[in-house]
Amino acid sequence: MSTGTTLDFTRTELFIGGEWIPATTGGTLPVINPATGEVIAHVADATVKDGMTALDAACAAQDSWAATPARERADILARTYQAIVARRDDFARLIVDEMGKPWAEAQSEVDYGAGFFRWFAESAGRIHTEGQFGVEPGSNYHIAVSKRPVGPSLLITPWNFPLAMGARKIAPALAAGCTTVLKPAAQTPLTSLLLAEVLQEAGVPAGVVNVVVTDNSRDVIGAIMNDGRTRKISFTGSTQVGRVLLAQAAQNVMNTSMELGGNAPLIVFDDADLDAAIEGAYLAKLRNGGQSCVAANRIYVQSGIAHEFTKRFTDRLAAVNVGNGHEPNTGLGPLIDDKQRATVHNLVTDAVAKGATCLTGGRFVDGPGYYYQPTVLTDIPAEASIREDEIFGPVAAIYTFDTEEEAIVEANATPYGLASYIFTQDLTRALRVADAIDAGMTGINRGLISNPAAPFGGTKQSGLGREGGIEGLEAYQETKYTGIQL
Repeated sequence: MSTGTTLDFTRTELFIGGEWIPATTGGTLPVINPATGEVIAHVADATVKDGMTALDAACAAQDSWAATPARERADILARTYQAIVARRDDFARLIVDEMGKPWAEAQSEVDYGAGFFRWFAESAGRIHTEGQFGVEPGSNYHIAVSKRPVGPSLLITPWNFPLAMGARKIAPALAAGCTTVLKPAAQTPLTSLLLAEVLQEAGVPAGVVNVVVTDNSRDVIGAIMNDGRTRKISFTGSTQVGRVLLAQAAQNVMNTSMELGGNAPLIVFDDADLDAAIEGAYLAKLRNGGQSCVAANRIYVQSGIAHEFTKRFTDRLAAVNVGNGHEPNTGLGPLIDDKQRATVHNLVTDAVAKGATCLTGGRFVDGPGYYYQPTVLTDIPAEASIREDEIFGPVAAIYTFDTEEEAIVEANATPYGLASYIFTQDLTRALRVADAIDAGMTGINRGLISNPAAPFGGTKQSGLGREGGIEGLEAYQETKYTGIQL
């Protein structure tokens, strides 16, 4: 594990136009380690003027970056991948310090985030070979179809995956030929600033990537979006905020990608491999402390194995070591802040007050930091808020069902449709149920489905568009048709 202080290798200024600069007012905002509650850094707090300067830089660089040969863009992305891998421990340490992940999970996020630069480096070189050219069927002129970059893009990322969320947006944007303004979450800006430094060293020209950290997101984002030069917004966060941004984007008819809230069902059938189901449910629930939009929010277990699954799963969670991510054998770190911990606890106490049974956990962990015990709830009544609300914490809500049809109805009884999970040894049933569940992603006999090569996104109020895979590149492209009379 890496040693040293957090700030011995990363910048804390704004990154605009290839330069590291303070905020125009000189203001800063604190970065707090959720494991201790202590301030570990102060970073520049961007103003509206700073945000507009970043947009100016992105717009000034757009034409030259779009004209850069795709192979050159691919080479820069490949060097970025190699640099992230080389600095794996530095990135992991920042993620542990500012977000609270256990060390092994932080390293896994670095690998995952780096993978987007490798995937889109491989994809970028094929952009100009994937167009169409042919003869119009009813005439004698030719049709040429090609791809063009959307243009300057505003990228807004959440705090729960500080490297991966930025990588998932920046890599395809750069591959497609778009310049960017990245606005990372104020809670976890250090990882994004280190990524900007790595991108600069890898050869990204000035103005192509700009990073503005701010505690005044509403005004800074609003100003950038209201400027007609911004042609795309990509946002990962809550559905509530997504609705506001979609309304703002409509004013200038901006291209949008929205990865919003989730309420993922995880269904375990009687014939499932119980060991695999327990480990898969554990991963889908407790990865990142449950602070993930694809976390298993509702665990449905068929009645024939419900008792055994619940007992073994409860024992599994009760045995988790809770602590600082830098400590050996830590399986669960803190929640991001005290507000999030209170939100999770309120969902638990509301459910218990209305009749739910708490089999383990349900309490704060004594001492500094924002820790919450891994928790299992059963017998949850229909009126409990936890049935509808995204938990975003280490709380497993377990329900039972009798028939396949019942499980499908329950899985779809939500306005969200991001992720879902199915555990069964009957492949026919697995595919039938996966097809019936209204969600953008389904994992069959696995609790981890995110992959740079696969399209990530949801249906219904879980968002619009996809990130990752071929679709992730297309999200930053416009289709250009040219009719040619010969």
